[in-house]
Amino acid sequence: MSSIGKPYGAWPSPISSELLTSAQVSLAELCFSNGHLYWLEGRPLEGGRTAIVCDGADFTPAEFNARTRAHEYGGGAYVVHSSTVFFSNFADQRIYRIDSEGAPRPITTARASPGSIRYADARLTHDGEMLVCVRERHEGGKEPVNELVVLPANGSAEPRILAGGHDFYSSPRLSPDGRKLAWLTWDHPNMPWDGTELWQADFDSHTGLANLQKVAGGPAESIFQPEWSPEGVLHYISDRSGWWNLYSEGGPLKTMEAEFGLPQWVFGLSRYAFLSGGRIACVYSSDGLDHVAILSGSTGALEICPLPYTSYSDIRTDGQDQVFLIAASASIASEIVVLDVRDGSSRVIKSSTTLSFDDNDLSAPEPIEYPTGNGRTAHALYYPPRNRQYTGLAGEKPPLVVMSHGGPTSAATSSLRLSHQFWTSRGFAVVDVNYGGSSGYGREYRERLKGAWGIVDVEDCIEAARYLSARGDVDAKRMAIRGGSAGGYTTLCALVFHNVFAAGASHYGVGDLAALALDTHKFESRYLDKLVGPYPAAADVYRQRSPIHFADRISCPVILFQGLDDKVVPPSQAETFVAALQAKGLPCEYVSFAGEGHGFRKAETIRRVADAELQFYARVFGFSEY
Repeated sequence: MSSIGKPYGAWPSPISSELLTSAQVSLAELCFSNGHLYWLEGRPLEGGRTAIVCDGADFTPAEFNARTRAHEYGGGAYVVHSSTVFFSNFADQRIYRIDSEGAPRPITTARASPGSIRYADARLTHDGEMLVCVRERHEGGKEPVNELVVLPANGSAEPRILAGGHDFYSSPRLSPDGRKLAWLTWDHPNMPWDGTELWQADFDSHTGLANLQKVAGGPAESIFQPEWSPEGVLHYISDRSGWWNLYSEGGPLKTMEAEFGLPQWVFGLSRYAFLSGGRIACVYSSDGLDHVAILSGSTGALEICPLPYTSYSDIRTDGQDQVFLIAASASIASEIVVLDVRDGSSRVIKSSTTLSFDDNDLSAPEPIEYPTGNGRTAHALYYPPRNRQYTGLAGEKPPLVVMSHGGPTSAATSSLRLSHQFWTSRGFAVVDVNYGGSSGYGREYRERLKGAWGIVDVEDCIEAARYLSARGDVDAKRMAIRGGSAGGYTTLCALVFHNVFAAGASHYGVGDLAALALDTHKFESRYLDKLVGPYPAAADVYRQRSPIHFADRISCPVILFQGLDDKVVPPSQAETFVAALQAKGLPCEYVSFAGEGHGFRKAETIRRVADAELQFYARVFGFSEY
């Protein structure tokens, strides 16, 4: 069937805004225990509730939301021991226990201020009698206190502190014989991808820790995911070589210019797991794509598994020959897969969506490298327009949407995102920029943003657009930039301090760096020390790089989306830009949502945002169909 010529951006698309939420769930945190596979499902149609699922059936009742607020971003919200599940409930942040035939019952004390005590990243002693986890105490208006605690799994006593005194803790892991405990810790102003320390100690659930020993790490070495092998050997991922590679107590297991680790934004991340016979199933990233491989612990040989995926967010095993993965590609939505390493066979356990699409309607990303400032090279994923029924008009080039990811220490991945295909299937080109500071390209690349947030990221987004324009892929007069949170900051900086884009969209974007430094949660409270400079010593730099103080410089139309309950970026910041745009007579829209905070979770909000942004670009770029 021949394609119909139609203006780029105005193609009818099979991907409606309703499809962005109506048939999708998010999948996270696999756990295999006692012959059963558990996972978490985030459900937009249930108000963003996270359910624990076992073998495809809901394990937690509908009134419970398995989500911890420790570090605000959570993760590590549940753990399974035999057939008993322990989880943090979002509403009150108490730990609940569910036995195989029972209802959830709390094992931690209710607080006068619900959520003031938070728990995460738990592990059970081998007899199932005691639980070791991270605790975060919000008390007395002071900075929250983080520590490692141990408590009875039946809730018969209050938690006891095992380790404290550092600003942050994560990853408490018990050795197979239960006699040792390993954990990570770090202090301000470091983030966990800057510098962490791996400790181990003798452990007794009654007397606590003894013979503490630092194993690895420091202020300039990031340690990730400590785990004990079945033989009792401590393993971990370190970036001491400049790349997050896999180590054991005896030294490096595999050294290569690839990333086995990730930024530890949340608890409970897993990038490797043990199989029988000394083998390790692992995930690593190279050139923006993920790979699954089997590492021989004895020879260091790495055998890549030929699976049809390019992005993985979790990996676990049964300890023998089965590997469980949350996997995706540009044409496959996230799904839970079980791989049998004996014969290489695999099968899908659960998909994040019930939707199916013709591959000819899906745009596959092209990893691109392009020149940027100071003679450097930057990275991005480029998605050309694609729709099997339509093509652009002769002599026309498509409009471009530049995506600036959040974090900013994060990365764009190659997984299928309907939020990207929403644009490409309508005739837009999309470039998802992994600007300097993004993860996945080694520590040196990640550290490009040190002292340069608002400069390097903006420059790399601009140069990605210019590169694609010069290559002949896109229309240089119809380029827009968009982003949320930290990506919204990059977007606003690009619109205020430069004159490259014809339109922009800020999703709860940071406009005032000083306000962010002064009024944010503990986990990120010193993040900007490395990205901008210590505050208030560098107050002048904060002002110079805060687009809110120069809002009157914006020279193109902008649409702003804002949650009215946002505590990270208050609505007043978005309203300042709206006032500046209106004063200059520039087209602008301000779309606010009651009951939404920093990041939109409700299905109706997500749909409204997609439709409003599309209609805004249609007016700005002159698509007659809208």
